[in-house]
Amino acid sequence: MELPVRVLMISKACIVGAYQTKLEEIAGAPDVDLAVVVPPSWKEPGHTTALERAHTSGYDLVVEPLLLNGSFHLHFYPGLGARLRRLRPDIVHVDEEPYNLATFQALCLARRWGARALWFSWQNLNRRYPFPFSLIERENLRRTDYAIVGSQGAAEVWRAKGYNGPMSVIPQFGVSLDTYSPRPFYRDPGSGFLIGYVGRLVPEKGVDLLLRATAGLDGQWRVAIVGAGPERQSLERAARVLGLEDRVSFEGYLPSTRMPAFYRTLDALVVPSQSRPNWVEQFGRVIIEAMATGVPVVGSSCGEIPRVVGDAGLTYPEGDKEALRGCLSRLMRDDGLWSDLARRGRDRVVSRFTQAEIARQTVEVYRRMAHSA
Repeated sequence: MELPVRVLMISKACIVGAYQTKLEEIAGAPDVDLAVVVPPSWKEPGHTTALERAHTSGYDLVVEPLLLNGSFHLHFYPGLGARLRRLRPDIVHVDEEPYNLATFQALCLARRWGARALWFSWQNLNRRYPFPFSLIERENLRRTDYAIVGSQGAAEVWRAKGYNGPMSVIPQFGVSLDTYSPRPFYRDPGSGFLIGYVGRLVPEKGVDLLLRATAGLDGQWRVAIVGAGPERQSLERAARVLGLEDRVSFEGYLPSTRMPAFYRTLDALVVPSQSRPNWVEQFGRVIIEAMATGVPVVGSSCGEIPRVVGDAGLTYPEGDKEALRGCLSRLMRDDGLWSDLARRGRDRVVSRFTQAEIARQTVEVYRRMAHSA
């Protein structure tokens, strides 16, 4: 009997408890022995996310301190070399972009200890980086044995940048169907309509557009905004200026363990992202979380949003507040449309975006890498 493939994943994203269900699914494969390195926390502007130990069965969750925590491009793990020396993995899975220092560090260490390596990328804009990141990117394309990308757009970018090795398109995370169980696929037309937003409070996420769109919306409705970020005060001021202070609530940051219950209170989730020269929406995980709970999604045309939503939600041209208002008005008036989209969204997630399916495809990558060694 062959020994299991020893995999060491390095992922700051996996400090989020809900994301760890994918790790449990991977660890359930009989031919994979999994360890996952995470930091004790990750800093973002206006908020620090601490490690959540929510789903840790079947694999080793290893906490390693970060240097330059909060620096997306320059953070790294000073103790990672000692960790690889002890674990001696066959495969190092770097859950980081190929232009980051942490990826370069992990790929160099993997090569030193004879492990094969892969990185993950969401990058769906063909951006050129200044030195030293251009050098880091070039070396990481050369040193990796495999690439996983989160979308077809990202695959096109890395092929254009010159990566010619094996590649798979697999979203970083899916959802757990048990955790993200659906609300009823119908709603009481006499009740109020709760519109939700979940995400960072930064200009490119378009929350100001959501406020301006709802300001002209008829009927009985409210907006609940979940998230933290530097734009919170200006958005609160905008809500007051628009006369929405009694209709809009700012809920702040919610831990991942509370998100399924929050989604089930919503009648619609809006993803109003707006493109910037250096950014477009790379996936929109909140889309699949909402659809899994039976909540219709209204998304802009920014980046990957239309591909993720498919025919299971409504999309509008990014930046068009009248079109966004029209989508919300349709959902409020048309109970048949609401119920149809609620069911379609859940079905789309079941067929494409579960943690089990993402894990299955990831394990297949490990097997191909192990057999090609």
